[in-house]
Formats: sequence, structure tokens, C-alpha cells
Amino acid sequence: MNNDLIAKAAMDRRLAEIITPVIEDMGYELVRVRLMSGKNAILQIMADKPEGGIEVDDCAKISTAVGAVLDVEDPIVDEYALEVSSPGIDRPLTRLKDFANFEGYEAKIETDDLIDGRRRFKGELAGVEGEEILINIEEGTVGLKFEWLTDAKLVLTDELIREMLRQRKATGAIDEEQFDEVQTHLSDEGED
Repeated sequence: MNNDLIAKAAMDRRLAEIITPVIEDMGYELVRVRLMSGKNAILQIMADKPEGGIEVDDCAKISTAVGAVLDVEDPIVDEYALEVSSPGIDRPLTRLKDFANFEGYEAKIETDDLIDGRRRFKGELAGVEGEEILINIEEGTVGLKFEWLTDAKLVLTDELIREMLRQRKATGAIDEEQFDEVQTHLSDEGED
């Protein structure tokens, strides 16, 4: 199934076909690809590790490998800048498994057509059933077919930030030993 959330435009899909094998051979996953045209075209590639926690060094390796393949394949006519980044904390949800992995977290979802009179849904992700993603909104739980989605991303919440930090510590991306202890002192002013 071709997934428009990873690559929307035809050109993005062509690029995804070229980039995906390179990224996957390196042990990463393609989260999203977008060619932003304009005076200075930018090819934005978002990648992650299967277990999460991609680092700057990883992005640099991907950039070098993808850049080399694109130079050979040469799918982009104009000059462009290549940007490889992590998905970030309030990441886009582009694969069915993302909706299962982030069950319990708040998300914003947009659909192509009106579903029950609306295109935008915001609520807590409630997992996946077959090809449907479930989201708890004020009115109750809604099932949306994955193919209906045009945009989906996590909402930045304290809970999500805590979970991402926990994951990064678990993968060793953050070494707490490197940080100095934060000292907090109550002010002594005004006491005689």
C-alpha cells in the first residue's frame, strides 16, 4: 500500500522509492520525505531508528548515503539542499504502527473527506484495529481508516516529553552522568 503520509506528492513518492532501501539497509526507517520547491528547493527527509532515538550523527550518515544515491539517480532537476532530521517529539505519525506505538498519547489527525461532518480530530490515540486507527475524542471513540488520513501528528504534552526522555535514557542517548547536579537554594534574604 502506498502511503501518502510518508510521501504526498508524486515526486515525493519517487524519492521515497530511491531513499527507502538506502535508509533501511543502514538500519533506519523513513518517517517522511518532502521536496519543498521554491527559489531554494529543500529535500526534507525525516528518519528514525526502529526503536526510536535517532541522533545527529545518524542524520549525518544518512545524509551522506542518501546524497550519494541521489547524485547517481539524479531525480531532482533543480539545485536543492538536503535536510535530514529526527521526527522530533511532536512527530508526524506516518505509518500504521506509529498509531499503535503511541497509543495513549494526544494527537491531531486530519482526513481527506468529511467524516461525521468534520476533517480534524484531536484526542487520545486508542490503538489500531485492522486498517483503522482509533482516537478518543469528546464524543467518544472514532475509528478512521488509515487511507483517509492526510495529516497526523502527536501533540506536545508534558507526558509525551517525559516518555521521550525516558526512551532516550533507556537507549543510552542521554547519559545523566554528564550533567551536573542542579543545586537549588532558598534565598536567605530578609532573615535576621
